Amino acid sequence: MSRAYLLSRLLRLAVYIAAGLTLAVLALLISYILVKGLPHLSWQLFSPTYTSENASLLPALVNTVTMALLTLAMAAPLGVGAAIYLVEYASPRNRLVKVIRMTAETLAGLPSIVYGLFGYLLFVISLGWGYSLLAGACTLMVMILPVIMRTTEEALLAVPDAFREGSFGLGAGKLRTIFRIVLPASAPGILAGVILSLGRIAGETAALIYTAGTVAQIPDNLLGSGRTLSVHLYALWSEGLSTEQSYATAVILLLVVTGLNALSATIAKKIGGNGEHHG
Repeated sequence: MSRAYLLSRLLRLAVYIAAGLTLAVLALLISYILVKGLPHLSWQLFSPTYTSENASLLPALVNTVTMALLTLAMAAPLGVGAAIYLVEYASPRNRLVKVIRMTAETLAGLPSIVYGLFGYLLFVISLGWGYSLLAGACTLMVMILPVIMRTTEEALLAVPDAFREGSFGLGAGKLRTIFRIVLPASAPGILAGVILSLGRIAGETAALIYTAGTVAQIPDNLLGSGRTLSVHLYALWSEGLSTEQSYATAVILLLVVTGLNALSATIAKKIGGNGEHHG
């Protein structure tokens, strides 16, 4: 039995152990949330208005969906547009491109509390928006923009140059090639970044406490304050008065994130299938 064969077997065993441990931790976490939260789910948690008696999570649920849609509506076009410029238009030897990429990677690793303080100083104080959904959405936009930009860039780079050359050979222009050939082929990779961003939006707490506030209501407009599910969960737990409801809120938050990810994955699969059919 050769040394290379033994090394290969050991590496395969290490991969299986790592995968098993990851799945075990995930299963343990989900099981813990479900066991602690499911017994405390009740219709009172879905009351239209929040009170100290019912600890309703419905306003926070509505605010979470609103925050996610508003943030993605601002971040997705900017991130995809920036990635298109970096891949399709900018010269690879351009120093500005290297600076942008390095900056995006650095920003992607910053703690969320830093974004929260930035959003507080800029949107809440300097622009005078106060604690509002708009301030929170703009802060989250800045936070997820590097993720969308980098994943989109990698997806565009994965498209073979033969696709572009074939389109140019048929007389299509640069812009038409990008929108009709390159983007459909890279759509699954782009939406993978959107899925990652959705999970971060739904689970964000620190940045929103400083920008969107913790008011347990559905605001009348985007300049009103409102808490999301993650902030609602944190508030219930930190107060110590509604611990059981906080576990139930964790179950709903888990279902919301899972549902959003499943929806995004389904859309990505359909778009990817259409793109392959079109090609």
